[in-house]
Amino acid sequence: MKIIEKIDDLQSALKRARQNHKSIGLVPTMGALHAGHIALVHRAVAENDVTVVSIFVNPTQFNDKNDLNNYPRTPEADCTLLEKAGATIVFIPAADEMYPEPDTRQFAFGELETVMEGQFRPGHFNGVAQIVSRLFDIVKPGRAYFGEKDFQQLAIIRDMVKQLNLNLDIVACPIVREADGLAMSSRNARLNPAQRQAAVNISKILNLSRGLRVKPAMTASETVAGTKKWVVEQLNAVPELRVEYFDIVDGQTLQSIHEWSDTTFPVGCIAVFDGDVRLIDVVFY
Repeated sequence: MKIIEKIDDLQSALKRARQNHKSIGLVPTMGALHAGHIALVHRAVAENDVTVVSIFVNPTQFNDKNDLNNYPRTPEADCTLLEKAGATIVFIPAADEMYPEPDTRQFAFGELETVMEGQFRPGHFNGVAQIVSRLFDIVKPGRAYFGEKDFQQLAIIRDMVKQLNLNLDIVACPIVREADGLAMSSRNARLNPAQRQAAVNISKILNLSRGLRVKPAMTASETVAGTKKWVVEQLNAVPELRVEYFDIVDGQTLQSIHEWSDTTFPVGCIAVFDGDVRLIDVVFY
């Protein structure tokens, strides 16, 4: 496994791989890796000759400087995990390597970016698009791998690929969870014991809410609005937790549904503050 910090060095290595007709997969990360990331790497290793994993805490996607400063950084431990997982190259650039000049590009994703995360984290998805498009341009992978926990981000990236007419496949990978159901996240490391115990309620309540979906709805709680209300009330009743948003949307458009029959792909997306740590999760109904 090679650890590369400079774009020119990375592109030279990948040029040689292409000359040898090798396929290239990319797993973009911000580091502080866990089993969820490693599952993406395993998938990439299985499907490509060369797997590039980037580690870069991208400043342009943080609208909260404290969140940026507190984001965990564990490059040595990350590289140990990646070598065991079979990664070919780990790309760990400095900020001035990725952004020698300010990136002033503005992307437009329409209604995909105005809801949920876009509503509560203004500018976040433009920053995501900036860094991911930059990585795609540098690496030029045939496939890129993302987790379904960041469901809205996945939709944004797919739309960006269409807008930029890029020739690559976006591969969505299932959420990896702890034994008790908590979705794996780098932010979990910031939870104290009480918060960690409270956090398991997020996936627990989301899973229970799947049982409220009945066609046709027979009681108020079985409607979409009733399900949303029940989830928020249940989670807000846990002392450590505060729901920022919970919506049930069409999995393609990300727009709110009002009846279960409005879509064949209903998805529940949630953001919850556990103390001062913000956690997201997804449930597929």
